[in-house]
Amino acid sequence: MPSFNQSIFHPAVFFLTGIPGFETYHAWLSIPFCCLYAIAISGNGMILFVIFTESSLHEPMYYFLSMLSFTDLGLCLSTLVTMLGIFWFNAREISFDACIGQMFFIHGFTFMESSVLLAMAFDRFTAICNPLRYATILTNSRIIKVGFAIVIRGTTALVPLLLLLKRLSFCHGHVLHHSYCFHPDVMTLSCTDTKINSAFGLAIVISTAGLDSVFILLSYVLIIHSVLNMASPEERKKVFGTCVSHISAVAIFYIPMISLSLVHRFGKQAPPLVHTLIANVYLLIPPVMNPIIYSVKTKQIRKAVLKIFLSKMI
Repeated sequence: MPSFNQSIFHPAVFFLTGIPGFETYHAWLSIPFCCLYAIAISGNGMILFVIFTESSLHEPMYYFLSMLSFTDLGLCLSTLVTMLGIFWFNAREISFDACIGQMFFIHGFTFMESSVLLAMAFDRFTAICNPLRYATILTNSRIIKVGFAIVIRGTTALVPLLLLLKRLSFCHGHVLHHSYCFHPDVMTLSCTDTKINSAFGLAIVISTAGLDSVFILLSYVLIIHSVLNMASPEERKKVFGTCVSHISAVAIFYIPMISLSLVHRFGKQAPPLVHTLIANVYLLIPPVMNPIIYSVKTKQIRKAVLKIFLSKMI
């Protein structure tokens, strides 16, 4: 593997990293990654298709699920080209502007997914704690407005963050730890003061994913309180069963994200392989697992998917 040093770098170019220590096996390692991408893209595509074609699924809960599948697709497609390009063609070079663009989509879809999970928590809270007003609160027009608000919230805060990044000078080695551009990873390569960038980035994370996680937790505290007041154990079990899929989606999204943030802030001495593996888990596991979870745990989705497969076979 060639040794990169500062003198051979153009200031507007970065080099991405595959799997450190396993460069000679990248062609073979691409097989499981291709399988994960195929599962994520086909699974989320199927969820979107069945929700928009099956009239029985035209309900708020499934509209929010379609938003979740859309953001998962966006996360997959944001890294597909660079990751498979490294594995297949050793195409590690990425321009600074292309890196900025990829960061915009990766972080934008991440913040949007956090907002969607919060909207889904509100949906479950309304359905369980205020069922009589559910249809009047979550109307189609309000769901459309929520969708637009999620997109605007997930993207507008990123513009000043990335503009602040463009003002930095990069005089260290331009080798990134991941197969894609990640804001904290790029920022560590700068030789200028990054305190403003770091503070602004932290403020965005706290005001989006951090605030969302607090409200999601609060909604489930209220849901649990409402469920425990129900007399029938069977009714409690049924109500909790409707929340299992969402709780699983929240866990597989926030745990890898928090792990990656902690590694970047406090694990600078950790082996490069640790950074790479956590980064890949962060972007690939939620898009892969969410369609599986909702297909297995949600009876209506499962029936709609089976109906499509049976009709194609016939």
